[in-house]
Amino acid sequence: MRTYDNPVIGGFHPDPSVCRVGEDYYLACSSFEYFPGVPLFHSRDLVHWRQLGNVLDRPGQLDLPDDTPASAGIYAPTLRHHDGRFYLITTDVRGKGTFLVTADRPEGPWSDPVLVDVPGIDPDLAWDEDGTCWCAVAGVTVSRIDPATGKVLEGPLPIWSGTGLQHPEAPHLYRVGDWWYLMIAEGGTAGGHSVSIARARSPRGPYEPAPANPILSHRSTDLPIQSTGHADLVTAPDGTWWMVLLGTRPRGWFPGFHVLGRETFLTPVEWVDGWPRVGPVREQHPAPGAWHPVELPPVRDDFDAPALDPSWISPRSRPDGSWSLTERPGWLTLDAKSGPAFLARRQQHPDCRASVRIDPGSGRAGLSVRMDEAHRYDIEVAGGAVSVVARIGPVRERIAEHAVEPGPVVLTVDIAATDAETRAPDTLAFSVEGPEGAVELAELDGRYLSTQVAGGFTGRVIGMYVTEGEAAFDWFDYQEALR
Repeated sequence: MRTYDNPVIGGFHPDPSVCRVGEDYYLACSSFEYFPGVPLFHSRDLVHWRQLGNVLDRPGQLDLPDDTPASAGIYAPTLRHHDGRFYLITTDVRGKGTFLVTADRPEGPWSDPVLVDVPGIDPDLAWDEDGTCWCAVAGVTVSRIDPATGKVLEGPLPIWSGTGLQHPEAPHLYRVGDWWYLMIAEGGTAGGHSVSIARARSPRGPYEPAPANPILSHRSTDLPIQSTGHADLVTAPDGTWWMVLLGTRPRGWFPGFHVLGRETFLTPVEWVDGWPRVGPVREQHPAPGAWHPVELPPVRDDFDAPALDPSWISPRSRPDGSWSLTERPGWLTLDAKSGPAFLARRQQHPDCRASVRIDPGSGRAGLSVRMDEAHRYDIEVAGGAVSVVARIGPVRERIAEHAVEPGPVVLTVDIAATDAETRAPDTLAFSVEGPEGAVELAELDGRYLSTQVAGGFTGRVIGMYVTEGEAAFDWFDYQEALR
């Protein structure tokens, strides 16, 4: 029997929302304080996903101020296809509020934002048979809206707020047969996360809760996947039902630490007596009927392409003058004249290696593993020396230093997950390689770059930065380390 491995999209890809158009599936995730916003993926089988781009890829759509806190920004998009057009609705929690964008093709271009004046986060879109558009938000309320203008035509109407657990959120409305189903997350997005569902004859209610709520929860279990929730449903062409959801993979000593953020998982769904039934989310499941492996773009970037790969993200913004692929052809140039510049990609595997070849010139630049500004490990080169610097809350400490000759060097971080009984979830070993060979400089405890220490809703990213002057990067290489 063919099986697939969970997560289907590893690393910091939370709050998945999925829709199917014919035999093609499309999926979007939250991006919080990072630009460009809302990564968008394509699959033919729900298992193998390839990133097409980012929905919010220009400042006119996403303009996050410099003081946007970590884990603020863009929350919980819902992606839908209706009447030949793609719709994505989301919330900028410190900026414009709830808005929607549309496109004829998932690759874009996506429209400028249309503001929707509904209070709350985690907005959803659903259409009745007559074309009426409904928008549900966390809380949970529903409003009838005009998606072309964002005008609220009715509501918001309180409908069903779950079983009484905290933070009823992530509502999704579905029409199945003669019923409207309202699926929500509740219990908070940490260890108590769960999925519950209710149904009604009309989007306005009244809603009848499922007798077996929550229909999914891993709380108080020893399952390796935890915090299961914030789910979305989709049907396959063969009529089977599937659920995408977020989850975490904690490791290490109590209370357990997860460092990759909340990831996207897939699990099968059955319908029993008019209600969806979902078993525990496993690391392996029997695969869907369709099977379409895709060739993913290389994780090594030689910066020879005319544009940046869509997997590259930056905190809050990426001003045009802060980076260039043409100033030194075949290299990525980062410039700190307008402030620190940082380009990163998500860490997607518990065991991995990231390396970069850097020519620092007269600047200060390096390779960083980041949870947020106050929780990061850097290996940087400046003034003829390579240093490993740890930032944990208010403490910033230079851990190690090594002299190097002028010119390009290779900076590397090797990340290795630890055994379950080890206090730390993983270790990060930093090294430098120059003409004289490779030298390991420091090995650091990974728990300080975890959600349990840093807080927030994101996961680790690994990337290149410059804080003084200008530096050039010949290549960046990221690989899963197989044991």
